[in-house]
Amino acid sequence: MNTHRMNIRVYYEDTDMAGIVYYANYLRYIERARSEWVRELGIDQREMKENGLVFVVRRVEADYLAPARLDDLLTVETETTQLTGVRWILEQRVKKGEEMLFHAVVTVVMMTDTGHPARMPANIRQLIH
Repeated sequence: MNTHRMNIRVYYEDTDMAGIVYYANYLRYIERARSEWVRELGIDQREMKENGLVFVVRRVEADYLAPARLDDLLTVETETTQLTGVRWILEQRVKKGEEMLFHAVVTVVMMTDTGHPARMPANIRQLIH
């Protein structure tokens, strides 16, 4: 399966007083990268929502390996490791050059807009795969 890459610059607002990226911002970075990838795949999340379906992160397993700092240029790599009718598991890495700073395994599921579990439609699975 393909690996999606997205660059992110570390801004002052992303850091703590020591100039190191605040740990929760890595989750924001990987969320942005997943959203961009979904958009590039041709999946319109607004249209999905209008049809009563939304992607929901069910689980994140994260490892913080090294700090990113103010003005670093980071790359978020995202790839699918497993896709079923009910679960989409992705591996996401945040790198500075070749150095991996952050690694996460993210489980995404489909839910109705009323909060009930739903099967992922075949046309969406086809775009992801």
